[in-house]
Amino acid sequence: MHRWNFLSHGKNCPSSSRTNFNPGGTILRAFRGFLENIHRVQDSIGHPAHTPHSFYPATGKPEFNDRIHQLVADWGGGKNPALIEEMIGTALRMADPEISEADLKLFNRSLKELRFAAKTFAPYHDRRKIAIFGSARTPSVAAEYQVARAFAEKMTTHNFMVITGGGDGIMGAANEGAGRENSFGLNIRLPFEQKANRFIEGDSKLINFNYFFTRKLNFVKETHAVACFPGGLGTMDETFECLTLMQTGKARLIPLVLVDKPGGDFWQTMIEFMRDDLLKAGLISPEDFNLFSVTDNNDTAVGEVLQFYKNYHSSRWAGKKLILRLQHPLAEEALEKLQLDFSDLLQGETITQSGPLAVEANEPHLAVYARLILVPHRKNFGRLRRLIDAVNLATVAGS
Repeated sequence: MHRWNFLSHGKNCPSSSRTNFNPGGTILRAFRGFLENIHRVQDSIGHPAHTPHSFYPATGKPEFNDRIHQLVADWGGGKNPALIEEMIGTALRMADPEISEADLKLFNRSLKELRFAAKTFAPYHDRRKIAIFGSARTPSVAAEYQVARAFAEKMTTHNFMVITGGGDGIMGAANEGAGRENSFGLNIRLPFEQKANRFIEGDSKLINFNYFFTRKLNFVKETHAVACFPGGLGTMDETFECLTLMQTGKARLIPLVLVDKPGGDFWQTMIEFMRDDLLKAGLISPEDFNLFSVTDNNDTAVGEVLQFYKNYHSSRWAGKKLILRLQHPLAEEALEKLQLDFSDLLQGETITQSGPLAVEANEPHLAVYARLILVPHRKNFGRLRRLIDAVNLATVAGS
């Protein structure tokens, strides 16, 4: 397992410590923003954090707002009627002659896809999931196929479910290894190549998407870890999208492992490009290499995911404060060491340990976990990933 650290090692020395979007322009920005907002309010088990919502008038016209309010009350607005009212108001505002019919069809179909996917995932929110990416063209006799199948099977023994693109190749291998009962398939409608594999075809957890961006949103929104196997443009797109969202703080930090067959060097070309071209040119930071790891060993890949959740459970922002939820509180000396080792990450505040904060009252099911409270600079999420690694290695209270 290599987690690359070019701050403290030479450029060739690894540290042992450790979906293409269909539309563009305004539409792309809108849905990327939607994805980012989802991740700001999700915990690590995938439940929405249910942060209090500031209600905005649905239409700007009181008489219509009253009618929408009554409609939602008559229909039944569930736990968040104000949000339903606001969505209806947004839909009404789209009755604008400057908005084209093509755009309206896109918005309508996208929302339908998102609703159906959310309903499909909802019964499984208590299970952690790992997204497995890789080529649809990998034959079943290839070593990469066998490695992906075995990896998925190993993850299910640790109570993870597997999410794939639902196609053949690496995706089929992962669904085969996980078994139908532990598998999701997020299939994309294409004029060629992409059909559901026989291990997920016909299952209620197979979701067919028309748009890459709604499909990718669900990949990242629902997963708690990512494993990338050798693949083509789609795999590269998915890999770099996950890295970008974590690097910029727009998605919660999760383990991302680049996995190859034993002795394989598929990912080394990408690493060399990032190191020799992007890093040297100052286009990325050395800490960005903390966001992923590389291995050609399945046991090591599984261990990387499990280690991330050894003590760390989930996180949540409360204004400038970052709340790290832990399964076990840390020993006092371990807390002091974190403060010393990661002082560069903090905005002049100390790391404190506490129970739930008042802002978390809407998440009573998470009240049992210990908390670390800190105010970090929001500009180096690779360094924040190192802090989570250190938390998982730290001595817990009572040990």
